[in-house]
Amino acid sequence: MAFPHIKELHGLPVFVFPLPGEDVPELPEPESVAWKLVRRESDPEDFDECWDRFLDTVDPARVRALVLGEGAYGSELDVGDPGTTTEWLVAAADRLTGLQALYLADLTFEECELSWIVQGDVSPILEAYPRLRELGVRGSGGGFDGEPGLRFTPLRHEHLQTLRFDTGGLPAEVVHGLVASDLPALEHLDLWLGEEYYGRSTSVEDLAPILDGSRLPALRRLGLQNADNQDEVAAAVASAPVVARLTALHLGRGTLGDEGAEALLTGQPLLHLEELDLHHHFLSDEMAERVRQALEPHGVKVDLSGKPEPDEDDEDGDGRYVVAGE
Repeated sequence: MAFPHIKELHGLPVFVFPLPGEDVPELPEPESVAWKLVRRESDPEDFDECWDRFLDTVDPARVRALVLGEGAYGSELDVGDPGTTTEWLVAAADRLTGLQALYLADLTFEECELSWIVQGDVSPILEAYPRLRELGVRGSGGGFDGEPGLRFTPLRHEHLQTLRFDTGGLPAEVVHGLVASDLPALEHLDLWLGEEYYGRSTSVEDLAPILDGSRLPALRRLGLQNADNQDEVAAAVASAPVVARLTALHLGRGTLGDEGAEALLTGQPLLHLEELDLHHHFLSDEMAERVRQALEPHGVKVDLSGKPEPDEDDEDGDGRYVVAGE
């Protein structure tokens, strides 16, 4: 299913860096927006030319947020090489000294299907920007030449507060690298687990070091979303020690049904949460009402919006599907 471009990053509105010669008003102050760099094959400059012109036009030391889109990322059938993009980012670290937030591969379905977005190891970027506070990544695919795709080599990063992987299929190796890392400041982790058919090899067992609270000591907001095994994920969360210190729990966008919701209701108390997001779910009306009545009177904000119709063409399953797979 399609999902749109991001509209803000790190609390700043996204502003697309204009084409050369494009008639635009005066550029905003460098620290006031999240700069988005995107170039298409029909544009008068390549992405590398756009990258160099951006660094020479905008004071890079004052840039706080950066969004990279088409041209920097794509599929091997299109422009965009994550290895080259990583090299550009690493090389510019001594110029982008104020960078606090970065989003990699802001592409829509029309620009490149989610499962086709080629990614690589994102850890070198974090190593190059030790004061980065927020990192978002879209897609997880590998190259057609055998490149493995999205990876997260274990590292220590003292300032990262938000980490987000928007994928249609999250490789287990990413979670293994994440839980082996030392991220003492990480408050918000959002993992779109995706579908096994599109590369999800992450299992509930792989999530154990996150759920048992032995890693990520500052974690307060946890998203385990967009999963084709969302009931199984919910059942594991229902008894997970980490939940006791969370303020927000996001288990939506996937195939959550009555079984998963029952596990949440009969598991550990959730009344301390500020929000429980189950957006895009397959709960019966009766179960949805049970969840509301159990939590909302105690001040928990519950999102049960976006109940889709089952997929009538799903002959081998129950008609449930995730928001973002292909």
